[in-house]
Amino acid sequence: MLYFLGQLGEQIAAFNVFRYITFRTAGAVVTALFFVFLFGPGMIAMLRLRQGRGQPIREDGPAGHLLTKKGTPTMGGLMILSGAVISTLLWSNLTNGYVWVVLFVTVGFGAIGFYDDYLKVKRMSHAGFGSKQRLILEALIGGIAAFAISQLASGSYGTSLLFPFVKDLALNLGYFYILFGGFVVVAAGNSVNLTDGLDGLAIVPVMVAAACFGLIAYLVGSQNYADYLLLNSVPGTAELAVVCGALIGAGLGFLWFNAPPAQIFMGDTGSLALGGALGTIAVATKHELVLAIIGGLFVLEAVSVIVQVTSFRLTGKRVFRMAPIHHHFEHLGWTESQVVIRFWIISFVLALIGLSSLKLR
Repeated sequence: MLYFLGQLGEQIAAFNVFRYITFRTAGAVVTALFFVFLFGPGMIAMLRLRQGRGQPIREDGPAGHLLTKKGTPTMGGLMILSGAVISTLLWSNLTNGYVWVVLFVTVGFGAIGFYDDYLKVKRMSHAGFGSKQRLILEALIGGIAAFAISQLASGSYGTSLLFPFVKDLALNLGYFYILFGGFVVVAAGNSVNLTDGLDGLAIVPVMVAAACFGLIAYLVGSQNYADYLLLNSVPGTAELAVVCGALIGAGLGFLWFNAPPAQIFMGDTGSLALGGALGTIAVATKHELVLAIIGGLFVLEAVSVIVQVTSFRLTGKRVFRMAPIHHHFEHLGWTESQVVIRFWIISFVLALIGLSSLKLR
C-alpha cells in the first residue's frame, strides 16, 4: 500500500516518487524477489517434510527422470504466489479494479492447482482433480473475470477484440466476448501448466511474457503513449505493470531454487496461477491475440498434446514420441538443459515478434 504514500507528495517532495508506476513496478520486482529469497528455504523444508516422497514422477517419461527428480517436493507455486500477491498489495493502487480482477484469477487458479497437487501427492498418482470439474471451476473464474473486465473498460472496447499489426480494426463480440475472454484465461492457465515439465522450463518464458505485458499495460494505459504508437487506449490498465513486476520478481526468486537440479517444483499451484494471470492481463489490455504470439511456446506445448491425443484416438498412432513436445525432444537425445535453454531462446524470439506489433501497424 505504498502507493498511498504518494498522496503525501504535496507536503513532502520525497514521497512524490511513489506516484510513478515505473518506480512502483521496480519496487514490486525487488520486494517479491527478496520475499521469496527470505522465505523460500523455509517453505521448501516445510513442503519436503509434509510431502515425504514429493511429486510423483511419470514412469513413461524420459530415462533418468525417476532417478534425478524423485523425492523433489512440489507446490512451489506457493512461494511465487505469496511473493507476488504481497508485493502487489504493497505497491499497487488498490482502488484500481483491474488489479483486483487479476488477483482474483491468480489466487483462484492457484487454489485449484493447489488442490490438484494435494491429491496427487496424497495418492502418489498423476490422477489429481477430475479434469471436468477442474475445467468447470476454471471456466467459472475466467468468465467472471472477463465480465468484470468488460464492465471496467470504457466504451465499446469493453467487448471488442482488437487485432495486432492493424490500426483501428476492432470486432465487437458483444456478450460472446465473455466466453472468448474466459477461454483465453483458461487456455493460458492450462498451456503454462503443460509447459511446466522440466526444471526452469516454464518460469523463464512466464517472466518474459510478464515483462512484455507489463510494457504493453503501461503503454495502452497511457493516452499519450497510446496515441503516439497508434494503440487503442485502455485507461486504468497501466497499473497492471506493477502486477507484472511482482510476477517477475517472484519468478526470479523461484528460479533460484528451481534451477537444475530443482530443489522444488512449482506444480499446478504455480503454473495454473501464472498462466491465468497472464491471460487475464492480456484480456484487460485487449491484446489477447498478441498473447498467442508472445506466449507461442505455451501454445506449441498445448497444441502438441492436442495433436497427440487426437491422433492416437483416431488412428492409434502417435505423432510425437511423447507429449508435451519438450519430452519429445528429450526422447530424440537432447539433454534436459538443451531443451530448456533452447525453449527459452524461442520464447525470447516470440516476445520480440509480439512486441513488434506495438509499432508495426
